[in-house]
Amino acid sequence: MRTGDSGTATVWAAGAIVALLVVAGALFSLGSVVLARQRAADAADLAALAAAGHADSGGEAACERARSVAEGMTVRLRSCRFQQWDALVEVEAAVAGGIGVASAHARAGPVPVHPLDVQPSGVDP
Repeated sequence: MRTGDSGTATVWAAGAIVALLVVAGALFSLGSVVLARQRAADAADLAALAAAGHADSGGEAACERARSVAEGMTVRLRSCRFQQWDALVEVEAAVAGGIGVASAHARAGPVPVHPLDVQPSGVDP
């Protein structure tokens, strides 16, 4: 006895497996993008801090230090420049799976000290 719907369960199961694989692939891609973006942001922060920490050595030496830090975190330093004593850094990180690149920028420099914000020790305001 054969009915007209034999094999339907196999087709539905195959369709469900394909749908699960598509969802898993999309989640993997999204996770890769988020991870690359976070890695780029972290590398930009550290590279900017490294450049600002070596600003007294000159802009070229400071940016070379930023490049070294960026390469250590497996990202590419896209630009490094100074605005007065502030280091401005841009980096790119490759997204796993060849999807593209994630970029980030950061700024680091000395903190301005205002005389009214600093109280001498032992003096009540």
